[in-house]
Amino acid sequence: MLKSGAASAVITPELGTQIQGAGIPDQPALSVRDELEANALFLSDGNTPVLLVSCDIGSLQSEFVAAARAEMAEASDLPERSIIITCTHTHSAPSVHKTNYLKPIEHGFLDDLREHLTNLAVEATQVARPAMVGWGLGEARLGYNRRCCWANGSHSMYNPEGREDFTGLEGPDDPSHLALFACDTDGAPLAVLYNNAAHPTAFYGQNVFSADFPGAARENLREELGDIPVLFLNGAQGDICRNLSIPGQGQRFSAEQSVLHYGHVAAGETMRLFHETVLRDDVSLGHCYEDLSLPVQLPDPQRLEWARSVLERMDSGEDIRGMEGILAWGAVSLQDAFAEDPVDSVAIHALRLGDVALVTQPFELFCQFGLDIKRRSPTDLIGVCSLADGHGGYCPTMYGIIGGGYSGEPIQWRRFSPDAGYRVADEACRLLHSVWAKRSG
Repeated sequence: MLKSGAASAVITPELGTQIQGAGIPDQPALSVRDELEANALFLSDGNTPVLLVSCDIGSLQSEFVAAARAEMAEASDLPERSIIITCTHTHSAPSVHKTNYLKPIEHGFLDDLREHLTNLAVEATQVARPAMVGWGLGEARLGYNRRCCWANGSHSMYNPEGREDFTGLEGPDDPSHLALFACDTDGAPLAVLYNNAAHPTAFYGQNVFSADFPGAARENLREELGDIPVLFLNGAQGDICRNLSIPGQGQRFSAEQSVLHYGHVAAGETMRLFHETVLRDDVSLGHCYEDLSLPVQLPDPQRLEWARSVLERMDSGEDIRGMEGILAWGAVSLQDAFAEDPVDSVAIHALRLGDVALVTQPFELFCQFGLDIKRRSPTDLIGVCSLADGHGGYCPTMYGIIGGGYSGEPIQWRRFSPDAGYRVADEACRLLHSVWAKRSG
């Protein structure tokens, strides 16, 4: 029989902790809009255990995830690779990933987080009980493609004010909304998990901690379903933003409006699916994974020379903020980390729960790759989940590589070769069909 357990923990650190926002070297949190959380869902059919964790953090490095996963496995007696740690990608969480040359990493927060995650693993497995699950696939628009194309052949992440040579958006978006519900044998909810492609950036550049719209959605869902864990697994969102980038079109939300609007949209569609779901207790689990080795693309010598000169100016006291400093540090740190061995490994997981499939990978995949994986999936009930088991950075399509700009050119968090996304999609689909065949035979 299927068993399930779930747990939540508040992970908000003390005020004064630096916020992740890449372009601002000194950004301490001065207030808390809403609490940051880690939420865990444990599932087991007696043969295959899986523990999914969703953290209100921008991203986590693979080295941290590996260490945390090992501690969680030892404390909970779970197989280490059955634990998958994901991030919602809120941009209003502590600085844990070096995307700014001058901003420190909050190692104290990471130490506390590792302890929180270990406790979550223990609690979620200890409270596991016979359970039923249900699911549904709907649609909720939480974002739009943000890569703008220009008449000169270049592409950029957003549409700057006043520019008139706009020739269209580079890629698609994906409003599909997958929800999974774990309930006890009486039908009372134990936990909710949902997946959609979005970029929670409402308070970027502000001195406030917030889980962004996933926090608002969580609050809304708890009002309806009780004080239960709610997991948001972000989708293929590397080229997605919260406002439409086409000139003269789309509503422009303020930060607070954005959080409330998208929180209601996400919670509303999740609740609609909950009311329509059919709960089952006879489903089985399948799980497989692969550590995929991929070549790294280093910056070209001219770009590297420019980047080092920018960092020298910053060292001399020049106040360089925004994209110039971000790209310079991204190029230099990429070169320093991978010049001697330009290869890295990423983890890809395929899960099956009844008719539902989840693919997890550590990238900010461009949306087209998520659609490709879904199109080739053995089931329509599929979620493609990003920022899992580390941070592989942006993974652009060839359009993004050719167009360049932020998330297109080589930096530490866009470090893999131009074919990386296509190879990830291939491997994800191979794993999906493998786990489907095992459970169908």
